[in-house]
Amino acid sequence: MLQSGKCFKETPQTSPAEKRAMTDIALQIEPPFARIVLNRPERRNVISRAMWRALPAIRAAIEAREDVLVALIEGAGGHFSAGADIAEFDAAYRDAAAARDYGDAVQDGLKALIDLDRPTIAVLRGNAVGGGLGLAMACDLRFCAADAYLAVTPAKLGLVYGHAETRRLVELVGPSRAKDLLFTGRRIETEEALAVGLIDRRVETALEETVLGYARGLAELSQTSIRGAKRAVDGISAGMTFETPAYRALTESAALGPDFAEGRAAFAERRPPRFSFRGPTVPLKG
Repeated sequence: MLQSGKCFKETPQTSPAEKRAMTDIALQIEPPFARIVLNRPERRNVISRAMWRALPAIRAAIEAREDVLVALIEGAGGHFSAGADIAEFDAAYRDAAAARDYGDAVQDGLKALIDLDRPTIAVLRGNAVGGGLGLAMACDLRFCAADAYLAVTPAKLGLVYGHAETRRLVELVGPSRAKDLLFTGRRIETEEALAVGLIDRRVETALEETVLGYARGLAELSQTSIRGAKRAVDGISAGMTFETPAYRALTESAALGPDFAEGRAAFAERRPPRFSFRGPTVPLKG
């Protein structure tokens, strides 16, 4: 059952849109997992401005939990997300100030998910289109039902994809394919999505079981290594072309930390390791 409102505090000043977001996007804690659920199945989980705005608080709530090691992002019902809520567009783009505020909401939400210090997996069913695909690309990995489809659709609306989602698209598929997908807005079947690197797993059956099995495997490994690897890969992808002091500190803290000591002891004693690190990490700066 969805546990909505876990990362929100309602006050007398809470707007109607913010109150809707408390149920439209839900955080469900199931240690060692957290589930971020887009909960508007009657509209294929379109993402409102308030839902984008909720993501930084969701990030903070997950990072405050030592017992949460992997975050799953999914849509309620049969679809991941049909994208941004077009019903809001007249108000969101009524003038330059409104457009800036809406763009900030989207970019801040995506950045919160990208910077979350736990591994994130998007669980894709049905469609993942436009802003919905942007949200999926903000995750570390994308596991996709074989009969789902994806699309990058701003050319069908006259918009330009935002910076965070365009950067992730280029990182995943390369500049030429990114241009092809952005130029055409065409439907991307899962076979092609897997071949070009847009998704990481194409699952014929038992998507939920496949995702949970993979996530349980991550939860059993060293969080020093996993969280450090996330920061390292993201830093290099963002343009870190040489070893910085922050990168060296990341590797040295792992070498001197409790997980490596436990890993060595477990190897010597021929037993499974019992890793204990649950500390925070921060993005590396290039």
